Amino acid sequence: MSFLQKSNATSMLNEQAEHWKSVENNHTFGILNSASHTTKALLLGSGELGKEIAIELIRLGIKVFAADSYANAPAMQVAQENRVLDMSDSKKLQELINNINPNIIIPEVEAISTEVLKDVVKNKKIQVVPSSSITSIAMDREALRKIAHEKIGLPTTPYCFASSYKELEEGAKIVGYPCVVKPIMSSSGHGQSIVKDPKNLEDAWIEAQNGRRSKHKTQNLQSEDNENNEDISRVIVEALAPLDYELTVLTVCSSAGIITCEPIAQCQENGDYRQSWQPANIPENVRESAQNIAKKAVEGLSKIAKENGETGWGIYGVELFVLKNGDLLFNELSPRPHDTGMATMISQYYSEFALHVLAILGVPITQKHTALCLKDNEVALSHALVVQGNGAVGFTNLAQALDEEDCTRCDIRIFGKPEVHGSRRMGVILTVSNSINDAKSCATRIASKIRTIELPS
Repeated sequence: MSFLQKSNATSMLNEQAEHWKSVENNHTFGILNSASHTTKALLLGSGELGKEIAIELIRLGIKVFAADSYANAPAMQVAQENRVLDMSDSKKLQELINNINPNIIIPEVEAISTEVLKDVVKNKKIQVVPSSSITSIAMDREALRKIAHEKIGLPTTPYCFASSYKELEEGAKIVGYPCVVKPIMSSSGHGQSIVKDPKNLEDAWIEAQNGRRSKHKTQNLQSEDNENNEDISRVIVEALAPLDYELTVLTVCSSAGIITCEPIAQCQENGDYRQSWQPANIPENVRESAQNIAKKAVEGLSKIAKENGETGWGIYGVELFVLKNGDLLFNELSPRPHDTGMATMISQYYSEFALHVLAILGVPITQKHTALCLKDNEVALSHALVVQGNGAVGFTNLAQALDEEDCTRCDIRIFGKPEVHGSRRMGVILTVSNSINDAKSCATRIASKIRTIELPS
């Protein structure tokens, strides 16, 4: 792999499609670092995941522009330049891209006008990560589920889609109770409900409408003419799986092909992760099945990307259900680093963020890049630091927290989010220990010593 300094900018900016082809053939990527020509990456979304992506990009000499809907987002604190805008507004997003003229666009959130991304790939030859088509599919549960199950053939729970409360009632009867209702566009558990009895289905419908992405709260949601209401979000209703546990398989698509990391186990609260650890302590047959499903999912999506003239390169967080009988089901997929993958910041030689950036740049990622930096029987844990409050907060007592007895391999990452309103994940604690119970115990003790203080607004 060679990084070409001060190479010709014209071929990269005006002939990007041919460049991608040569990248795939030659496993090289030019990074431009001259005074007048610098490779530029635009981050669409500047949260904690985007912050780590930005750091990895900057390490390789790439100029990062961080965009989000609010000021002083985490990635903005490390990027060279930042912008604040509604990224779901197609006009504003198009203006941003025209103004910056980036070489690479890296979506970090899902509230984005994907039609604009498709347009800039076609007309400006800008590389969208992993591709504009995959970004569009992954933010839509309906599109993703249909492709995953009906086209790629991945095992899933029984499911139906509904555009009205009446259709939801019919769908719930088909999949059976208990069932899960989600808006087709949401993240981090927003709008999601478990329905055990038909009498609670109406509440689930309302919750799905109020928790969906990029929509205002609505009224009269049970009206029979819901189908004609443009402010109504379609929902997915699926059978509640007899779940034993959940896994995330980080899967890398690069110029060398598709490989997987060691599966990551997790525990959630209200659909949002609270702890994740790697490697997951699972039977070998489950491990192999999980990695095979993840690989098949990414192979199917990357094929779609290539059909549209894009690479599909980057890291994917493939979420799987492991049932009590040992069967595995595909759940969802994120075409970017995954929350649960923050454990890789202490478990792997190359974190999920480093792997994402290297893959984007055309580096051939092989199994050696996903190796664990752990001894036999060691496990690495990421523990979410969740803060309750209303306004700006600061953190104290960090030195004492990191000096916790018997926690020799530990770290704290504060995201730098400007405010808390209610409950918000503001950092993670990273630990390595000889057992998952010891790792959890260390993280809990460290968290208990960290103090939060209210800051003046």
